[in-house]
Amino acid sequence: MKRIVVVGASAAGLAAAETLRREGYDGTLTLVGDEPLAPYDRPPLSKQLLAAEWEPEKLALRTSDDLAKLDLDLRLGVAATGLSLADGAVELADGSTLSYDGLVIATGVRPRRLPGEGGHVLRTLDDALRLRDRLTPGRRLVVVGAGFLGAEAAAVAWRLGCEVTLLEPAPVPLAHAVGTDVGEVLTRAHLEQGVKLRCGVTVAEVTEEGVRLAEGELVEADEVLIAIGSLPNTAWLDGSGLTVGDGVVCDEYCEAAPGVYAAGDVARWYNPLFGTSMRIEHRTNAAEQGMAAARNLLNPEARKPFAPVPYFWSDQYDMKVQAYGYLRGHDEVAVVEGDLAERRFVAAYRTGDRLTGALAVGVPPKEIRRWRQAIATGASWAEAVRPTVAATES
Repeated sequence: MKRIVVVGASAAGLAAAETLRREGYDGTLTLVGDEPLAPYDRPPLSKQLLAAEWEPEKLALRTSDDLAKLDLDLRLGVAATGLSLADGAVELADGSTLSYDGLVIATGVRPRRLPGEGGHVLRTLDDALRLRDRLTPGRRLVVVGAGFLGAEAAAVAWRLGCEVTLLEPAPVPLAHAVGTDVGEVLTRAHLEQGVKLRCGVTVAEVTEEGVRLAEGELVEADEVLIAIGSLPNTAWLDGSGLTVGDGVVCDEYCEAAPGVYAAGDVARWYNPLFGTSMRIEHRTNAAEQGMAAARNLLNPEARKPFAPVPYFWSDQYDMKVQAYGYLRGHDEVAVVEGDLAERRFVAAYRTGDRLTGALAVGVPPKEIRRWRQAIATGASWAEAVRPTVAATES
């Protein structure tokens, strides 16, 4: 293999490039990124950077010297626009074409938007800086979508002195992911701080005055943040021959086609630990999957399935939320440690007869790691949770 192209210069793409070099690949290595900036970290965009606790330079994933040591053909500020599997070539927006022997797709996601003019999204450094400049004391911010991203931004805006309104179509925010009881606990924290929360409402469009709801009501705002989820960046793969369905569809090795792998937010792969296909939009998963994809691309005879226990975290007010596993589609939630009312607890998630997830609020990381181990070993619900629940109830 003499020429490898990595498309996507964020956490997954950078991890893939570094792993290729670390594993001994010394051929041409091209890293393509649609943003003009060197790889930077995205989770702080809705936390420390939005709160003006960090400045942009602190987000850099690597120094310029670190990148230079990788001996990259670095193509920043130019997007990939097409892929030909037959020719082994990636087309770029500047009209150039990159041939490859191996390819890693790590193009991430883009925010969903709403009809109308205006409204902020929060995906890039520029997005975060634009919104930060507008979050001055007394300004009215409407956040459309009370998921983790919207909730984090709402908490930061409140701390900055803004009047914040959260609009959510579901009856309970995050209930589809974490369960109704846990969703209500996380929601209560916003209400206690004075954030206005309206559930069961649908936003039809963004206007100059705020947002208009489906039934016609205008919710006035000085600024609007749209946080209604993301779409995988796969449009450039149209006509390529790759299978695309809510992401680049891959097998358990992260392979989408011979010599073509995907990693990070854009990859939908089969995770054998949980026996299902999944696409994970978490920072930790992006880095781990970038490394796994690179190793499997470079060593096809010794490939290993990518079977992680996904992990994510969220900071809201004084709450630290941490979760391991795959919580979506769960059949049962049980509080196995602590108390929901005190916002200090561990909740376990059952899918079928297995423990598939654990979420903690207000507890040290070490107290949830044992649950991660149980998930990783495929522990049954009965052996992992029932004794704990029984002890708690007694």
